[in-house]
Amino acid sequence: MANYPLPKFHFRVEWGGSKIGFTEVTGLNIENEMIEYRDGSSPEYHKIKMPGLQKYGNVTLKRGMFNSDNEFFQWLNTVSLSKIERRDITISLLNENHEPVYIWRLKNAWPTKVTAPDLKSDANEVAVETIEMAHEGLVIEAV
Repeated sequence: MANYPLPKFHFRVEWGGSKIGFTEVTGLNIENEMIEYRDGSSPEYHKIKMPGLQKYGNVTLKRGMFNSDNEFFQWLNTVSLSKIERRDITISLLNENHEPVYIWRLKNAWPTKVTAPDLKSDANEVAVETIEMAHEGLVIEAV
């Protein structure tokens, strides 16, 4: 039997709101910042490079809009100075039996931006809204 890479179109997002389907998830990345250092007495005439702090990109979720559904904006409106409702988000890549194969867990996520869809009178597409979230950690698990 052939061994194929996993398709990326079958996934589930648990975001602390109602159970809805998302059309797109982007920004699942981790970056190690680089520190350059050179000791003044080093015989080498260049800096050494070593790993510094980890940096996480913002995660963006997109979904179709539904009548009387305002959950993205309600979550965004929980912002009050330095206080906001933080949620742990779980994103799972699923196999053909709807079982998780890879899991991305976002720690203490909160919305930084909610974008309404573009409105065009001659368009023939679904209205898609977007939420961008900051978070404090990303753990990746292969099941």
